Amino acid sequence: MNRSVVLLAGFLGLLLPSSAAWAADALPVLERIEGGGRMNVVFVLTDDHRYDAMGFMGHPFVKTPVMDKMAREGAHFKNAFVTTSLCSPSRATILTGLYMHNHGIVDNNRPASEDLIYFPQYLQQAGYQTAFVGKWHFGGHSDDPRPGFDHWVSFKGQGEYFPGQNGLNVNGRRVPQTGYITDEMTDYALDWLTTRDKDRPFFLYLSHKAVHDNFSPPPRLMGKYENETVEFPATMANTKENYEGKPMWVYNQRNSWHGVDFPYHGQQKGDLEWIYKRYCEAVTGVDESLGRVMARLREEGIERDTLVIYMGDNGFLWGEHGLIDKRNAYEESMRVPLLAYCPGFVEAGKTVEGLVANLDIAATILEACGLRAPEYMDGRSFLGLATGHAPAEPWRDSVLYEYYWEWNFPQTPTMFALRTDRYKLILYHGIWDTDELYDLQEDPRETRNLIRDPAHQRTRNELRTWLYEKLKATGGMQIPLNDKLGDGNNLREKSGSGEAKFPDHIFREMKGE
Repeated sequence: MNRSVVLLAGFLGLLLPSSAAWAADALPVLERIEGGGRMNVVFVLTDDHRYDAMGFMGHPFVKTPVMDKMAREGAHFKNAFVTTSLCSPSRATILTGLYMHNHGIVDNNRPASEDLIYFPQYLQQAGYQTAFVGKWHFGGHSDDPRPGFDHWVSFKGQGEYFPGQNGLNVNGRRVPQTGYITDEMTDYALDWLTTRDKDRPFFLYLSHKAVHDNFSPPPRLMGKYENETVEFPATMANTKENYEGKPMWVYNQRNSWHGVDFPYHGQQKGDLEWIYKRYCEAVTGVDESLGRVMARLREEGIERDTLVIYMGDNGFLWGEHGLIDKRNAYEESMRVPLLAYCPGFVEAGKTVEGLVANLDIAATILEACGLRAPEYMDGRSFLGLATGHAPAEPWRDSVLYEYYWEWNFPQTPTMFALRTDRYKLILYHGIWDTDELYDLQEDPRETRNLIRDPAHQRTRNELRTWLYEKLKATGGMQIPLNDKLGDGNNLREKSGSGEAKFPDHIFREMKGE
C-alpha cells in the first residue's frame, strides 16, 4: 500500500487496536507547569551507538556532520548513561521513566505488564498528536500499536535492514518494507510531519534499528570507510597485564558470542575490523536521516519551536577487555550519546557535565511540553541543564546500573553498579568471582581493579552501602525471573583462548589438626 494512503487513512479515523486506549480512565492528570511552554518534540533513538562514535568526539574517520552541528549549536550531555545496557530494558526505561526492576522488562523476551504507562499517553491527554516510527522491541516480538501513539509504524523484533518477509505494521495494517530500514523509517516520519494537524503541538518518536548487528549500511555508503585504519583498544590484547585483577568471567567471555575470539560465533561476514567499518557506515546513515528530519523542521519554519533530542539506547564495546556488545557495566557499554537542539531555547555549544540517564527522558520531554512528571517516575528532567537554568534541587551525584543474567546469552552475569563522577563500583550476583572498583579520574579505561587495594577499602564500603540504599529506596531488592528455554549461545571456539584461572589470593592451605 502507498505510504501516503496509509497515513491518510489514519487521519480519517483508522482505529488502532483497543489496547491503544488501555488505562485511559486510570491515567492521572499531570500538573501543568506555570509558565511552561508546549513545545513540539522529536526524539530520535538509535540502537547500540556508543558515546564516542561521532566526529565531534574525535573519532578518527566516522562522518557525522549533523550530530556535530547539534553539539556545536545545541547541548551535548557528556556524561549520559543507561541504567541497563540492553535493548528492551533500556527502551522500556525511556518510555516509562522507571528502573528495570520497576517496569519489569528484564530482557528482550519479557512481556510488558498491562499496568505500565508510557509517557506519550500523558501527551495525548494534554492535546498532543503523537507518532511512533521504527523499532519498538520490548514486551515480546509483536509489532502491534502500543498505548500513547495516535500514529504507528513498526516491525517485529529487531526488524531487518533490507526488505524481508515480515514487512511493517502501519496503524494495524500489514505493509511491505520496500527499502533500507533507516531510510524508510525516515520517509514515514517525514510523511507524518507533513500530514499532521498543523494547529496542534506534536511528539514524534523516531526509533531506528541501526546500528544494531548484523551491521549493514545503506548501499550508497557501503565501503565508504573501507580504506580507513582501525585501531582497536590496547585492552583487547590477550595479555596477563590486561586481565590482572579482572573477573574470570571477563576473560572467559573473550571466547564467546560476545568476545573478540569468537564474535557472533562467526555468523557475521568478515573479521572484527570489517564488521566495525560497516557499523561506522551505518552510523553515518543515521546521521543522514537526522539531517533530513532537521531540514524538514527548518522548511516548515518550526525549528525554533521544536526540541530535538538524539540518543543511543545502549553503548557498545569494540574490543575493550576482549569484549564486544554491551550488557556489562564498563564505560563503553553503559555510556551513550545524548544531544539536545533547539535554537534560542537550548544553550548553544553547551557541554553538560552532570550525570544523566535514559531514566530522565520521560520527565524531560514532559517538562518541555509544559507538564510536571508524575512522582512515581524514577527519573527527573534535565531540561534545565540544557537551557542554562539550574535545577531547583541539586543534581544527581551517581547513576545506578543493573543487569540480570539471560539464559540465551549466559556469558554475562547479573550485576549492579554505582557510577559517580569519579568512581565506579560493580557488584556481581550469583557467580564465584571478584567485584570491581575503578577510579575513573586516574584510570578512565578501567584497567586497575582497586577492589582489594587497602587504600580504597573505605571507598569500596561507602559505595557498596550507597548502592544498596538506592536499590532499597527504589524497590530494587527483588530480581524478576524468566523461564529458561534452552542452553543459549554458549559455544566456544576450539582454537580460541582457554579458561580463566582462579586468582592466587583466594587459595589457602588446609590446616591440619
